[in-house]
Amino acid sequence: MAVETSLRIDGRVAVVTGGAGGIGRATALALAGLGARIAVADLDENGAAPVVAEIAARGGAAAAYRCDVGREDSVEALFEAIASREGRVDIVVNNAGVAIRRPATELSLADWDKVIAVNMTGVFLCARSAARRMIAAGGGGAIVNVASIMGLSGGGVYPNISYQTSKGAVVNMTRALAVEWAPHAIRVNAVAPTYVRTALTAGLLASAEIMARIEAMTPLKRLAEPEEVAAAIAFLASPAAAMITGHVLPVDGGFLAQ
Repeated sequence: MAVETSLRIDGRVAVVTGGAGGIGRATALALAGLGARIAVADLDENGAAPVVAEIAARGGAAAAYRCDVGREDSVEALFEAIASREGRVDIVVNNAGVAIRRPATELSLADWDKVIAVNMTGVFLCARSAARRMIAAGGGGAIVNVASIMGLSGGGVYPNISYQTSKGAVVNMTRALAVEWAPHAIRVNAVAPTYVRTALTAGLLASAEIMARIEAMTPLKRLAEPEEVAAAIAFLASPAAAMITGHVLPVDGGFLAQ
């Protein structure tokens, strides 16, 4: 396949969780631009609707779905609805995530459970549901999980134990599922973004002190933009990455290289 066409994913069905904003929105738009039909899944279905409209305005095809990724019944309902509408699932981007930034000694079990349910269990449930359908259809497919530099580092600019733990689990889950599902030609990879300019980080970025600390820790001296993470996800989901599985790709401006 020619390099210039290897990123195309025309006609494939791609599911993006947490697709209403930030990295999810940018990813949905990027994959649609490469020819995929997009299922924009989010706990906030009304928030997903504008993304669907954006894709349609650019000539793409998309539909909005409500899903709570931490609940097995909700995930199964999501993939059943997509299979009923589209007839197949080819790509899944596990992007839905939450963060509760508190020191370990002050973190309640309820808050720990919430982060683990969305960031770790949600990735497993969506990947499992997708893989079952991919295997039943004869195999083949691509799953891209959104981990974090915090899943590869114990540092950062503030205590965030539940987020770091959940994203660390996503890193090794990615590797384990890649090995398990390789015989079915299902590739499983992840991206590990640095601090990204999204609604999830808006409160932090309002602090000049925290911004300065992030820039000081990043060789490229800036945050990532959602579209930069989406570009890495699109690559890993595409035929251009056909020989890549079990890989975690930092999109971090050199943060982890220090």
